[in-house]
Order: sequence, then C-alpha cells, then structure tokens
Amino acid sequence: MRLNDRELVLVGRVVRAQGRRGEVLVHPISDRPDRFPGMRRVFVARPGREVREVRVSSTWSHKGRYVLKLEGVDSIDEAEGLRGSELRIAEEELAALPEGSFYHHELTGLRVDDGAGGEVGVVESVMEIAGATPILVIRGVGGETLVPFVVDFVKAVDLDGERIVIERPEYADAD
Repeated sequence: MRLNDRELVLVGRVVRAQGRRGEVLVHPISDRPDRFPGMRRVFVARPGREVREVRVSSTWSHKGRYVLKLEGVDSIDEAEGLRGSELRIAEEELAALPEGSFYHHELTGLRVDDGAGGEVGVVESVMEIAGATPILVIRGVGGETLVPFVVDFVKAVDLDGERIVIERPEYADAD
C-alpha cells in the first residue's frame, strides 16, 4: 500500500529498543493512546528513508507508553535502528469527529486570512498546552502569529478550500 505523507497521521515515536526480541518502546503522540492495543499495522517513517508499512504482532502498556513487537524486527540492534522513528496510521483509520472539530494535521498547511482579504500566513503547527486551548502557530510575512483556536478568533475553517478565516488578535496588528 502506497500512501503519501498527507494521508498518514503521526500517532507515536519510537523511544528505544525494549527487551531482547526486537520490541520497541513507543511514546504515544495521540489524544487516543487506547488505539495502540488494537493496532495491527503501522507505517514507520525514518528520516531519509521511504515510509514502510509494518505489521504489529503484539502490544502492551508500559509506564504510560507502549511496547510494540513489529514483524521483521527481531533483535535489539534492529529495534535500536528504529529509535526516533515516527509511527503513523492511515488517515481513514481515525475516528470521525463531530462537526466543527478538526484533527491538528488537517489544519497544518492551511492559509490564513483575516476575512477582509488580508493575508496572515500559513498554519505551521497547532500547539497544545495541557489544560489550555490549542493555539494556531501561523507563519507569515510579518513573522509568527499565535491565535487561540476558539470561536472568538477563528471565524471559519474551510478544509476543501484550504483556508482559515480569523479575527486578528489586537497584538497581531501592533507594528
């Protein structure tokens, strides 16, 4: 199965080898870490290498992380070679969200304007701070703009049109 980067969603990162039979310790990067025990396949993304699909033969929880046994990874050295790799899943494996809710990866790369035609920039990332509102990190000609992802500031999200309309925060207008 061949998928492009836009169709794959980051759900975890390999921390290190775990055990002697090629298992890897994974730090979940997901609001649904409960997906790991039922995971049967994952896409391994390593810098400078092609993304490859790997079967997951077993998974168990370990101190807030997960240990995965990946088919074809059978030694400590092979597992250690995956250190730092990203684990991704196909976008179609994500649960449907209620209307008006978005996955972070859907917002990244969208252009942002102020509704009056003024270009603000492009969403570079969505910053999460425990217990706080997500923040859109927008990179534009004027530098970086941080906008809380709340209705007071985000007026419209058009995924098909690849556009977000915001109310510019007062601090973003200061020159």
